[in-house]
Formats: sequence, structure tokens, C-alpha cells
Amino acid sequence: MARVIGQHGVPVVIMHNRYKAEPTISIVSDINAFFNYSLGIAEKAGISRDAIVLDPGIGFGKTLAENLALINALPLFHALGQPLLVGASRKRMIGALSNEAPAHLRLGGSVTLAVKAMDAGVQLLRVHDVPETVQAVHVWRGMRDAALTDFGQLPA
Repeated sequence: MARVIGQHGVPVVIMHNRYKAEPTISIVSDINAFFNYSLGIAEKAGISRDAIVLDPGIGFGKTLAENLALINALPLFHALGQPLLVGASRKRMIGALSNEAPAHLRLGGSVTLAVKAMDAGVQLLRVHDVPETVQAVHVWRGMRDAALTDFGQLPA
């Protein structure tokens, strides 16, 4: 697949995936190693680094603890120099953290994880509930931008 992508010059998302949760010393280290290996394959296949997005694969063969560790470690993946994509919308982990809410009742958790990803510098979100997530991103961005703005000095 890498050779075909390289020949056609199309963008690609490299996503970490395990078919079942396997014991690991550090999911973050495992995913970092996977990304480095995959980026090496992509380079050999002639895929431009500008065409590559990395997705840590939240929910794909990972335990709840691993997913939580992964979300908290998202900023570390910026060291790889590629845009990051997170698709945590309606994931089972939200159900596990909210008394097993069914997928269609996971909006609050989905928006929370989207905002957490934005705080971590993630550039792309894959979501189910687009208008609600866009609203949350606009509010988050407004608060971030206001925090970066100098509103002047308060009167003494």
C-alpha cells in the first residue's frame, strides 16, 4: 500500500491499531515506535512527509487505562513532526467512564475528549456530532485566544 500511495502522491493517515489488547510496558512507547517504523516505510516508498497524518488509534485494541494514558500523552507525539488526528468520538471508553452510556448518549464525553485533544495541540478531529463539536472548538479557541490577548492593566 505504501508504494501505491507514494506513486500517486496522495495524503495518508497512519493509524496505530491492535486487534486485541496485549500486555505492554508502555502504550505510548509502543505507539511512538510504531510511528517511527511506519514513517521509515513511508519515506522508502516516496511518500512526502507533507502528506502524512498520524492517528494513535484511540480505542483500537487498547484497554481503558491505555486509552487514558494515550490521551494524556498526546503532546509527546508532536515530536514526530506530523499533524495528529484523534477519533475519540463515541468510543467505548466514554461508556466505561460514564456507567456504560450507549454510543448515542456519549455526546458529552465525545466533546470533552475533543477539547482535551485540542488542548494537546491535535490538528484534526474525527467526530460524529459535528455541530456540537464545532461549537465546543469555537468556544475553546475563543478562550485560548483571549488568554493570549493583553487586555491592558486593571485600574489600581
